Amino acid sequence: MPTLLTLPHPDHPPGMILDPAARTFPEFSLTRLLGTVFEPTRGCRICILIDLEDLDLAGNFAFLEAPGHEIQKRAHEHFYLGLRDGAMADLGLSGGEMFAYRMTSGSNLDLSDECRDMAGRELSLDRDVYAVYDIILCISTFSATAPLTAKCKTFGFRGATLHGVNDVILATGLSVDYHQVSADAERLRLAMTRADQIEIDFGLEDGTILTASLDLGGQEAQKSHGLCPGTQPDVANLPAGEVYFVPVDANGQFPMKYSDGTLGLLEVRHRNIISSTLLQGSQATIDAHNARLQDDPMTGTLGELGFGTQVLPVSGADIQDEKILGTCHLATGRDDHLGGDIVPGLFKRHENSTHDDILFAPHKTPNFDLVQVRMKRGSQEEILIEHFRPSEYLLGALRG
Repeated sequence: MPTLLTLPHPDHPPGMILDPAARTFPEFSLTRLLGTVFEPTRGCRICILIDLEDLDLAGNFAFLEAPGHEIQKRAHEHFYLGLRDGAMADLGLSGGEMFAYRMTSGSNLDLSDECRDMAGRELSLDRDVYAVYDIILCISTFSATAPLTAKCKTFGFRGATLHGVNDVILATGLSVDYHQVSADAERLRLAMTRADQIEIDFGLEDGTILTASLDLGGQEAQKSHGLCPGTQPDVANLPAGEVYFVPVDANGQFPMKYSDGTLGLLEVRHRNIISSTLLQGSQATIDAHNARLQDDPMTGTLGELGFGTQVLPVSGADIQDEKILGTCHLATGRDDHLGGDIVPGLFKRHENSTHDDILFAPHKTPNFDLVQVRMKRGSQEEILIEHFRPSEYLLGALRG
């Protein structure tokens, strides 16, 4: 299957190749990251949120001595200690406390209000965190972008969600210049905005072509670009670098690789996944998905279509890998944080109201090819991606 593209960056001298494997990234700097994302920062009070399955591990930072908890330990080392080792003084910030909330069971589920500080005291997220801090960094196992986006509108804070942080993300996706990321995302947003329809052809190993058609209704494309400047409530999802839409309708078929490696063929009608058919792997996995779709059809509603805008190395975590230029992704479930109409109350059970990305990338889905992605905008028709490589149309947009 194809690999991701090596290309010259449009804002660097000709011949400078930003191959993800060869690109040199600056050393991670918390001061640079927070100063760029949240400018201005002076006078702001900042804190860190982590998630723990057992809140008793918050007291005296007990999670640091417990097996696992790699994300939470990185949050402590690179963010909690990083704030105290100079970033707060450099940026004129105060606070720097860390709190833990109870880990959810899935992506973007609402958070319970109970939390603990690192002395182990029982506190309230609403009363003791959201209402008190100006900037909140959430470094967690599962994404909390949707619930924190809702809370920031009520309490007025700014924030960033950084779920699944690993060493590759720290060294690359969180070390880039987010002014440049934002500029590139805007160039690609303008190239795709007000699209009427996106068609995606998927090629299976046996030569079968599956096509999914997504109606976008001429909507303004949105971007995840990593910047939360000023004082307006907002939450950035980091690493950033994405152009996305909320589908109005969707029909057709697309393949999906499940977490156990099973490959299914998903049938989509009127924006909803109505069934999955086994292509290879475990029939039990397919049966479980079909049972979930039958029990709560909202779990199969398509809530997002996104395109990566950055040249980054594969990290093994979708939060970065879906931001890679040449990939695209769909998402099912909750999309109110994207401006959509799928809210938690529409699901049969709270635990079903997740937002789950389905990433199409060579390392993630080697069983099939992203043969072609096409955009229709009025009388204009453009190829966006072929074989996991951005088209000349998108590269021209990046060059300006």
